[in-house]
Amino acid sequence: MDAFDDVLAANAKFAKKFKESGLSGTAARGLAVVTCMDSRIDPLGLLGLKPGDAKILRNAGARVTDDVLRTLVLGVYLLGVRRVLVMPHTDCGMTKVTDADVHGLTQSSGVDTRSLEFHTVPDQNAALRHDLTRISSSPFLPPDMPVQGAIYDVRTGMLRPVA
Repeated sequence: MDAFDDVLAANAKFAKKFKESGLSGTAARGLAVVTCMDSRIDPLGLLGLKPGDAKILRNAGARVTDDVLRTLVLGVYLLGVRRVLVMPHTDCGMTKVTDADVHGLTQSSGVDTRSLEFHTVPDQNAALRHDLTRISSSPFLPPDMPVQGAIYDVRTGMLRPVA
């Protein structure tokens, strides 16, 4: 059995019932969501959205990195994004390690990652406020674009807005 047989078989079933080929590439609800790659998060479901409504940007820790800013610029100027929600979550693995911890783990496997910045999250509220400021103060994004932060609770399904 190949390492990807299960997902390719699931895709074949999905494609037989696929009905969303008419969606455009724009964000129908004008929303971009920056969230974590954690598989417990269903961004469309928890926000009452459907495919085509929003641009979903995922990375470890829901951090606003240079690549996220680049993607938001594309979303705003090409894909109909008019507002941004940054949504980290509780029980995030990125809050439980430091960059030094990750470098140490990879080094023990013979991999030198010191050239990478992992954007670990020692203080989730502070990191979220920093990331919101990064978006709001970006010279590449509209200065009046609404930006909101909220922490998703993986145990209750609720969002806690963070100013």
